[in-house]
Amino acid sequence: MSKKITIEPVTRVEGHGKVTIHLDDDNKVTQSRLHIVEFRGFERFVQGRPYWEAPVLVQRLCGICPVSHHLAAAKAMDVIMGLGSDGLSPTGDKMRRLMHYGQMFQSHVLHFFHLVSPDLLFGIDGDPAIRNIIGVALKHKDLAVRGVLMRKFGQEIIRATAGKKIHGTGAIPGGINKNLSLEEKQFFMDGKAIPSIDTMIEWALDTVKFFKTYHGEHSALLDGFAEFPSNHLSLVRKDGALDLYHGVMRAVDADGNRILDDVDYQDYLQYIGEEVRNWSYMKFPYLKSLGKEKGWYRVGPLARLNTCDFIPSPLAQKEFEEYKAYTKGKPNNMSMHMHWARLIETLHSAEMIKELLEDPDLQGTELVRKGTKVPEGVGLIEAPRGTLFHHYRIDNNDQIVMCNLIVSTTNNNEPMNHAVNWVAENTISGKAEVTEGLLNGVEVAIRAYDPCLSCATHAVGKMPLEVSIVDNNDSVVSNRRKNIDG
Repeated sequence: MSKKITIEPVTRVEGHGKVTIHLDDDNKVTQSRLHIVEFRGFERFVQGRPYWEAPVLVQRLCGICPVSHHLAAAKAMDVIMGLGSDGLSPTGDKMRRLMHYGQMFQSHVLHFFHLVSPDLLFGIDGDPAIRNIIGVALKHKDLAVRGVLMRKFGQEIIRATAGKKIHGTGAIPGGINKNLSLEEKQFFMDGKAIPSIDTMIEWALDTVKFFKTYHGEHSALLDGFAEFPSNHLSLVRKDGALDLYHGVMRAVDADGNRILDDVDYQDYLQYIGEEVRNWSYMKFPYLKSLGKEKGWYRVGPLARLNTCDFIPSPLAQKEFEEYKAYTKGKPNNMSMHMHWARLIETLHSAEMIKELLEDPDLQGTELVRKGTKVPEGVGLIEAPRGTLFHHYRIDNNDQIVMCNLIVSTTNNNEPMNHAVNWVAENTISGKAEVTEGLLNGVEVAIRAYDPCLSCATHAVGKMPLEVSIVDNNDSVVSNRRKNIDG
């Protein structure tokens, strides 16, 4: 009698998804899949709208990472305005970068402290009644408070650069609509109203150290859980440095060999294809040179630290060197090390925020530049979750006639499915009883990628979960429920 386990929804992620695991008569896994069951139609919604509205419209995709969509669309519009991909004024470029590093900082902090730390602190199979952010606040108050204050700092950076913490309007085609006043700069530097940027750097470094200590005590979990070889893709600066705002496309395989060697992202369609499968609304991107079967890749913190040569900020660079030494300079293919990489990026973001705050160009008055308009443009950015593609084409009336978006989580679709399958085959397959802890292991593997399945969040401690085992006639053999009534 074959069986099917369904996890719906996957919890402590942004949005709704479900997992199905099929078992044979001996409880061996025969198939496992991550299904994205929400539909987003923004590629059609924006058609017919004037191109200058795109940066404000498309950010409504998400309430967690709207800045990433805002800036990716603005970068595409810069190209359409004839500025190329790097033709902004120093003030426009650096204000956008400050906005972006504020976004990276707050999003990474949110993910680690609120969504991931419960599994690390209480264990994958810990009591679900305390394995949540409320449990963290009760048992580890200082850690929880730091998480809240660090995220607040990042959100305040976004407010100062974009006008609002969520769905701001700071980036416009060709530049930015405001600079940073000296009073705003002082707000972040002096530590009177909120902890200062120096405190943020200190706390970010402490968090990296916390994770390294945890890793030393739980290396079997962090090294072996959902580990598998893959390709990796990201933007890098032209000199090979980590750059989360702008650069060229680079991809490496599991051994570090170059697949894409610093190519112009305006030509991304020459290198990236997308596959559609009938069991998910989310597409499956792949590198055309390797084909659909072997060309899938990871994006995000793990991929970025696998593709870049160095990090251009001193404290993060030192941590990067230690991180790379752990795999003897080879690409890191351990899914749970995504958290380590993410925290190094958090530290780097804090260092870059300080560097930018001290730059007098932020008080410059040349906010916008214009060029000779062209009909098509591509904008790429490294969003918290990975490489984000925005591609637009306009007509003679300045209206958008084509839009193609490949969001970060879409790029990680196949890797997340591999992670789910690893957990299913290595922890669930052959078990007579599927416990809550085993099911949470599937979600832990997905959470490592910090997926943003849409823009929704769930109420802490009230995540509905129902797992049913059915026979070939779809009759329910066994059923387990958790918080169904909310």
